[in-house]
Amino acid sequence: MTRTVIESKTKTVVIGFDEPFCVIGERINPTGRKKLAAELEAGNFSTVEKDALEQVACGAMVLDVNAGVVYNSNPNPNETEPPLMTKMIEIVQGLVDVPLCIDSSVPGALEAGLAAAQGRPLLNSVTGEEDRLELVLPLVKKYNVPVVAISNDDTGISEDPNVRFEVAKKIVQRAADYGIPAHDIVVDPLVMPVGAMATAGRQVFALVQRLRDELGVNTTCGASNISFGLPNRHGINAAFLPMAIGAGMTSAIMNPVRQVEMEAIRAANFLMNHDANGGEWIRFSKVLEAVEGGMSFAEASAAQSSAASGRRGGRRARG
Repeated sequence: MTRTVIESKTKTVVIGFDEPFCVIGERINPTGRKKLAAELEAGNFSTVEKDALEQVACGAMVLDVNAGVVYNSNPNPNETEPPLMTKMIEIVQGLVDVPLCIDSSVPGALEAGLAAAQGRPLLNSVTGEEDRLELVLPLVKKYNVPVVAISNDDTGISEDPNVRFEVAKKIVQRAADYGIPAHDIVVDPLVMPVGAMATAGRQVFALVQRLRDELGVNTTCGASNISFGLPNRHGINAAFLPMAIGAGMTSAIMNPVRQVEMEAIRAANFLMNHDANGGEWIRFSKVLEAVEGGMSFAEASAAQSSAASGRRGGRRARG
């Protein structure tokens, strides 16, 4: 079975067909977040710190780190993004022990992140565009890391799932030319908004199954893309995620602080027999009980995480 191994200095996460669904926390990203962007330009990392701790407490297994800020003082991201990426990664891995996903469209920022990250991070991302393949795949090989492969190429994003499959196949083949194995390619088949394309959900489910069966690769997506522009987005996301898991999707870049989506994933793991004896579901139920008692989901998750750490520490001390 395909196993994509991601590591921090102390923790290993495996993305795989027979593994629990991998939640990659998306919050450390200034895109669309003016306050965070302004903080980062000012050298203020308080929101980054809060988002890192909160996402891990709520169940993120990997944290995506994106330094894509266009500074007012210097609009050239090739100059500003690499040192910012280094600083953000140093701060995040100083606070939490989960592996990281280094996310940038700037090759220099990707390499700066790879140099700063401890362990074996996930690189986000390569596309089927020729210049991107030639820039990113050598970094993947040099640092021996897995990479997210997004199914668009020089022609753009196709609405035809067969075209997106062929782009993914091209990336896997080009990676093989560099000696990069298919198990280190995590394909993002590109989820279209169901509000704009009624067949978007069915398309991605079929495409994920095909990627698994024919290419043997793990998959990911930006989970909230499916609900873009619609009301009650979290309800749609919570329905989409278990259906995608059932089709074979093995990870998603998403917001783990949203209770309804995390509840859907925990239940799907249990139903797919990726939660031995329902242990994680039982622990998650304690979080839901605390939420019913008046705590926020983030507070309840942090409290349960802290209690679990204390119990583990206590057992080690007694041993």
